[in-house]
Amino acid sequence: MTDGAELTPEDFPLHWPVLTRWTDNDMFGHLNNAVYYELFDTAINAWINTNCNVDPVTASWLGVVAESGCRYFAELKFPDPLVVGLAVARLGNSSVTYRLGLFEPDGPVAAVGHWVHVYVDRTSRRPVPIPDVIRDLLQSICSPDATREQDRRG
Repeated sequence: MTDGAELTPEDFPLHWPVLTRWTDNDMFGHLNNAVYYELFDTAINAWINTNCNVDPVTASWLGVVAESGCRYFAELKFPDPLVVGLAVARLGNSSVTYRLGLFEPDGPVAAVGHWVHVYVDRTSRRPVPIPDVIRDLLQSICSPDATREQDRRG
């Protein structure tokens, strides 16, 4: 596995624009590290909610974050517009691992993250298969080297 420094914006099938806010900069004049996670979370969920007719408040399942991480290669700051690049690195039965990049619209990848969503039953909080509507969307951004477990839909 590489550290992500070699990735370019073209390695991400989906580009989701995000805006920075004045309060995102820290005392060092760049985005605070926690903001990267907020931007990743926002891009993933905005993309899903925009493309699937699912109410996340009433759905019988939830996509919960089981793991996340980020490597930083260059500074980003407010007021620069940014892009979150999304790719699916692994598509399992009940979980998905995203490969994420953060960069300026015409710039190199400044940070690379990973994010694991596990789909669980809203009541029991036990893993469930990724809902078909979500799985179909996720397959549209699988990277060429993505690991895919056998689709276990009935």
